[in-house]
Amino acid sequence: MAAPRQRGGFVTIHISTHGDVLRHTGRRMAISAGLTIVMTATTLLLHFGTDFSATVTVGYIVGFGLCIATLISAAVSGALSYRSALLMQELTLTRSELSRISQTDQLTGLFNRRGFDDAAALALTSARKRSVPVTVFLCDIDHFKSINDRFGHESGDKVLVEVADVLRQLARKEGVLVARYGGEEFAGLMVGVTRDEAEQYAEALRITCAAREIPIGENLERVTISLGFTVSCADAELSELMRIADRALYAAKRRGRDRVVQADDQSLAA
Repeated sequence: MAAPRQRGGFVTIHISTHGDVLRHTGRRMAISAGLTIVMTATTLLLHFGTDFSATVTVGYIVGFGLCIATLISAAVSGALSYRSALLMQELTLTRSELSRISQTDQLTGLFNRRGFDDAAALALTSARKRSVPVTVFLCDIDHFKSINDRFGHESGDKVLVEVADVLRQLARKEGVLVARYGGEEFAGLMVGVTRDEAEQYAEALRITCAAREIPIGENLERVTISLGFTVSCADAELSELMRIADRALYAAKRRGRDRVVQADDQSLAA
């Protein structure tokens, strides 16, 4: 059954079944008809008075009735339409908020995997039109499991938030799309930068993370990240770019962590 709910200063109707739709429609029709009758009767009484035996020409009654009916119908329709527009606005905002939530990592505030994939697809389309290269990078927090084991998952969450903050700050400065891609793994995408510029950004990210002191308990801890990236033409598919960056990331881990590896044959074989 439909039940009214208070939100944003006015009551909204929760409609979840076809019966709710019919009841809501019936109520609005009844309200519209009732208001029309009351307003018409009131206007006629005010204009003609209560002398029902008074003589008035038929043409005058017809013309006056049509004008009153039109004005009242427009007023009632406008009021109900305004109410419907408010409900539609609320629905649109709710859908927008749900979409944002579904694409956002709740812990860090960055894109989640779904949000990143959707935004990256749009960025790739733009890059193809402009014929500019695309850089994709992946990074992992080094020894993250050990952090959770030593200090607990709450401290692990704090580390994730701190690293995400580093990514967010550099992303705003450099115009990079960043996301928490899963677990302790973060992803990024840059459009229109050279390989050297991409490497400089990756190194800046690694150095900034390593330099940040994170308060955990009574101590200040430092964490490092391993990072792999690839630079390719915009015609490449996102899934393939992610696989190449992922191989570069694991190469960075094999080579001792806390380093950046480009996705070329020489570095991946090292």
